[in-house]
Amino acid sequence: MEALNLPPFDYKITKSGANYLIFDALRRKNVVLTPEEWVRQHFVHYLTGALGYPKSLISIERGTSYNTLQKRTDLCVYSNEGKPHLLVECKAAYVPITQDVVKQVSVYNQTLQAKYVVITNGLQHYCWQVDFETRRFEPLQEIPTFQP
Repeated sequence: MEALNLPPFDYKITKSGANYLIFDALRRKNVVLTPEEWVRQHFVHYLTGALGYPKSLISIERGTSYNTLQKRTDLCVYSNEGKPHLLVECKAAYVPITQDVVKQVSVYNQTLQAKYVVITNGLQHYCWQVDFETRRFEPLQEIPTFQP
């Protein structure tokens, strides 16, 4: 797998048939190791290690609906009150972060209404604070750390 612009972590990769699996500490099971999963696992460890978010507040691939469409968010970090706080969209390292990706996460967030939105491909990371009154995304230089 490709080196990413995220801190390294101790991971466990196994092989099952034709698939490589990586242990997901949040779901507590092995999951198929795709390029997007590689980024997602690194970002989870970045959130919990460097930024201090508790594992118990992070949800992976949570189902959400928008109009009549069922969607899945890559990562959603909740506040201590149980409200969506930080929405993360992960892409494989070879996927460029385009306006279409920003639109995708914006659509997801219309339902969730997380205060912060992050898009990453493991090499580039973008973070915005969402102002729902003005319907604007304000770019941030850094991803916010956990505030208990």
